[in-house]
Amino acid sequence: MNLQRFLLEKFKQAVAKIGAPADSPLPLSRSTRAEFGQYQFNGAMALAKRMKLPPREVAQKIIDALDLSGEVDKLEIAGPGFINIYLNDQWLASLLNTASDSQRLDIEPNTSQTVVVDYSAPNLAKEMHVGHLRSTIIGDAVTKTLEFMGSTVIRQNHMGDWGTQFGMLLAHLNDKLAANLVAETALSDLEDFYRQAKVRFDNEDGFADRARDYVVKLQSGDAQCLQLWQNFIDVSIAHSEDVYQKLNVSLTRQDVMGESAYNDDLASVVADLKASGIAVEDQGAQVVFLHELADKEGTPAVYIIQKSGGGYLYATTDLAAIRYRNKVLGADRTLIFTDARQALHFKQTEIVARKAGFILPEQSYEHCPFGMMLGNDGKPFKTRTGGTVKLAELLDEAIERAEALLNKRDSALSAEEIKDIAQKIGIGAVKYADLSKNRTTDYIFNWDSMLSFEGNTAPYLQYAYTRVQSIFRKAEAFLHSNPATITLLEPQEKALGIKLLQCSEALNQVSQEATPHVLCTYLYELASLFMSFYEACPILKEGINDEVKGSRLLLAKLTANTLQLGLDLLGIETMDKM
Repeated sequence: MNLQRFLLEKFKQAVAKIGAPADSPLPLSRSTRAEFGQYQFNGAMALAKRMKLPPREVAQKIIDALDLSGEVDKLEIAGPGFINIYLNDQWLASLLNTASDSQRLDIEPNTSQTVVVDYSAPNLAKEMHVGHLRSTIIGDAVTKTLEFMGSTVIRQNHMGDWGTQFGMLLAHLNDKLAANLVAETALSDLEDFYRQAKVRFDNEDGFADRARDYVVKLQSGDAQCLQLWQNFIDVSIAHSEDVYQKLNVSLTRQDVMGESAYNDDLASVVADLKASGIAVEDQGAQVVFLHELADKEGTPAVYIIQKSGGGYLYATTDLAAIRYRNKVLGADRTLIFTDARQALHFKQTEIVARKAGFILPEQSYEHCPFGMMLGNDGKPFKTRTGGTVKLAELLDEAIERAEALLNKRDSALSAEEIKDIAQKIGIGAVKYADLSKNRTTDYIFNWDSMLSFEGNTAPYLQYAYTRVQSIFRKAEAFLHSNPATITLLEPQEKALGIKLLQCSEALNQVSQEATPHVLCTYLYELASLFMSFYEACPILKEGINDEVKGSRLLLAKLTANTLQLGLDLLGIETMDKM
């Protein structure tokens, strides 16, 4: 059950009954304070202007037309025409009991669209670094949520596996193989391999010319060159797969759709844009002049799709990708997760693609930008020596720090259990610290805050889950022998119950807006309300009658299931003890 959607439908029917226009706004939101009910309808003021009636009179007409006798205790007009909605405890309890019996927590799918999600997209010339973290984990959390909410999701890992730099790398790899090294050994450290190749390209006589020859061979389909390239790709992807596994994200080798996949279509893309008059030749290059993005002097933006020497660009590849995703994969919606610095490029790309008919009017194309990860100095996150931080090394450090924290705590955990829990806490902490921030903003990476067991952190949520599990280890036999139903007697029970029923609202927002921080905020609020409930409403204490004990155990169980679902969608693991 989606409370907000249910109430919106009821208000829509009521507004239609009082003769309001069909396109009337229906602003219904959660109340910020319990004394004003659980929800508030704020549409009477806007309707009053259109109906030429006083707002409070319109609000009363809406109340009179509403059919909510079994679901609402009271509807109250406040201020200039706000309608405060007080939900019925018995109705809420019945919804909670239904959710408790449901594998999906009674959360209904909200779409059946085909959605292509382009995320992670490392450059295979280098190992994954911290710059790939946000795209990878934000994209994966949104992908999992979309799937849970009913979309058919096609993951597209648009890896950089083509281009002029590969000539340099392939020439260096060929020399390594000629010296009887195997590809796996030669490429064991991609960063070092790249540096070696770059030094040779800049300083060694003849090497740059050989590298350019390799580019020509690669693009012309030379068999030996393609075999070298494939060695490089296989080893590079294996590096990425190790990181994905450690990060607990769902990308696999089958999701890789590198830039090279579109190579055969690039000439066709240019030809089609020229034939339709969208692209024209300018100084030997093929360009699109975008009058929609003209500057103050009226000079149009220039979007180059082919260089004067005949080479193609990212723009050409991105247009080919759009055509493939929309025409072949049948995408109703495409989401692309990259940093905010590429926003203009994707805006230009969408304009060109829509002009060309590569995107139909009913298909959406959404660039989902994100901010940067910063160090404590407010600058882009780097190593102490100013170098790029390898993502694999960052994750290893997170696990080591989590293990050190666990070893300082008193517990009966074995060394093996501590290692397993440390991995879940460390990886979860890094991911949640990122996901809990609005993706459009920069954030400061701080080990102490992200690994804290207090506040809006992964360890706090993981601990809340283990708290419920410890309750059930003590009370599992009781629930097996005592059928129970949820009743809402205390304010803390009602507050927790309503928050549990609002999970689908958070998931709807994540799937519509691609904003995982909304789910993080929801889970933190849920865990906090559970802690308040646990303190105010004893569960296992002597003197609590069986009906109340059973009800509270079911509320605790539903809380644990909801926390687990939310953390699973974020790609964060839970554990039964900590």
